[in-house]
Amino acid sequence: MTGRTVPPTGPSAPLTDSSAPSTGPYGVGIGWRPEIAGFVADLPGLRFVEVVAETVAPAGPLPDDLAALLGRGVTVVPHGVRLSLGGAEPVDPARLAHLAGVAAAVDAPLVSEHIAFVRAGGLEAGHLLPLPRSREAVAAVVANVRRAQAELPVPLALEPIAALFDWPDDELDEAAFLTEILDATGALLLLDIANVHANARNRGGDALALLDRLPLDRIAYVHVAGGAEQGGFYHDTHTDPVPAEVLGLVRELCARRRPPALLLERDGHYPPAAELRGELDALAAASGYPVIT
Repeated sequence: MTGRTVPPTGPSAPLTDSSAPSTGPYGVGIGWRPEIAGFVADLPGLRFVEVVAETVAPAGPLPDDLAALLGRGVTVVPHGVRLSLGGAEPVDPARLAHLAGVAAAVDAPLVSEHIAFVRAGGLEAGHLLPLPRSREAVAAVVANVRRAQAELPVPLALEPIAALFDWPDDELDEAAFLTEILDATGALLLLDIANVHANARNRGGDALALLDRLPLDRIAYVHVAGGAEQGGFYHDTHTDPVPAEVLGLVRELCARRRPPALLLERDGHYPPAAELRGELDALAAASGYPVIT
């Protein structure tokens, strides 16, 4: 990658640009998807993107549009969806090797994955499933995160997911559950602010109270996505516009401690380019970072 050195790889290294300290954090980015690759390529102020790790073959050539972004110095962060860090079974070595390979292929400063499980007893759910907030679950996550950290060439950031329900055997609230995992592993936090909204809406609780109890200094970067109300629940769709309530939480988060980077996620039903630019501009306005459009 041109014009960039990889940031520090200690457990507390956030997504910052150590090669240009005067420019500070990365600001606003977007999830790279093949369907909007041309749009992403035309964003003049773009400094970082996220790519779903399982869509990249680490041993083969990168997609041309993604390689072009790397060539102009845009940072690429691989985001995993299949490690099943919250599963009772040890993390799959092949999946872990794939994530590590993608990180090396794109010269990533860090990688991210979910605090969730996707398989059990040899069966694949095909979906990110929530964990009971129990100390047994904490132990399972910590064990798998440590296994992953031993094989990954860069730091790991953990993302709590959105869920529609709480398990009946919860022992911890969300803030305590996350903090115990982060403290035990030294991992970073990928905070999805849309998930904070969804969980407060669906499971009860106070989104701002959660922000006040999370270790905001451990945030590597933040996901921002859209959703929709349906059947009495808020669904984190990634295919709808970012609602005003989520942008409000972005402002509240940044008033407490502005994260080094915020990323717009969109995974389908892509709107016209003008609408996507509008969402990116709104995210910049809410966070106080420069526009990238």
